[in-house]
Amino acid sequence: MIVTNFFQGLRNSLFGKTPTQRRETRTAWLFLAPNLLGFMLFTVFAVGMAFWLSFQEWDLFNQSNPVGLANYIRLFTGDPDFMRALYNTVYFVIGVVPVGAVLSLILALLVNQKIKGVSLFRTALYVPVVTPTIAVGLIWVWLYNSDFGLINSFLSQLGFSQTPNWLTSSTWSKPAIVLTNIWQNAGYYMVIYLAALQNIPDQLYEAAKIDGATRWQQFSRITLPLLSPTTFLVFVMKTMGAFKIFEAAYIMTEGGPGGSTETIVYYIYKNGFEWFRMGYAAAIAWVLFAIIFLCTLFQFKIQKTWVYYE
Repeated sequence: MIVTNFFQGLRNSLFGKTPTQRRETRTAWLFLAPNLLGFMLFTVFAVGMAFWLSFQEWDLFNQSNPVGLANYIRLFTGDPDFMRALYNTVYFVIGVVPVGAVLSLILALLVNQKIKGVSLFRTALYVPVVTPTIAVGLIWVWLYNSDFGLINSFLSQLGFSQTPNWLTSSTWSKPAIVLTNIWQNAGYYMVIYLAALQNIPDQLYEAAKIDGATRWQQFSRITLPLLSPTTFLVFVMKTMGAFKIFEAAYIMTEGGPGGSTETIVYYIYKNGFEWFRMGYAAAIAWVLFAIIFLCTLFQFKIQKTWVYYE
């Protein structure tokens, strides 16, 4: 009886009680079916397959062999290349997230002005976001060129006798990738900040002006606190994106020089599609997932101490 009532309730909740409700629900499920099937095939199945592969040794051509936790043990005890890739990835996260968030906020404040032609500036700042990363990487390779790149030419005009070898120096290669990533994605987060800025009531600023608050006091006491939920969202999204940097390093430096720009995702690519160690690549992917998950969990934990919800 209990089982019968359970399935009856499940049927009513999923398909409705009346014939009309059931017909409408079946129609809705029919329209949702292609997307659900795609999600099950290319996401759920792929994730499950990657988890299974992380305990296997497989080269794409021969039968896989179970190896238990060997891939994970090797990852943390006998693979200095992974530790280097992890260090590079953390460097990119630390460089991209705070600087990129601050720059996006500054751009949002600048284009949040009621001046003629501001829409043109907003569009121009957003163009890099929709530009393919391959094109962006090739453009910045030219800009960073040590001999005839515009950046070094500009530095020479300013009086610098020695200019950086941006993409061929292990010292400057990581900052070059960070700068490129920030430039490409600043417009996206600018739009998010701009939407949040335009939702702040003007009455708050008017009341602050009447009380004699300066522009800095208005910004620090009104704008920043009310933007804190948006800032939290931006930090979470940028952290996830920074951990997954791949295209820029692949196009601009191929992980070099000397592995100085090789990220975890790039290392996954090399193991899986250059060296055909699919099981080991899957293990690295799951470790990356765990790192991103823990970082996101930590961000959600500490956001209670600084995020202001109206």
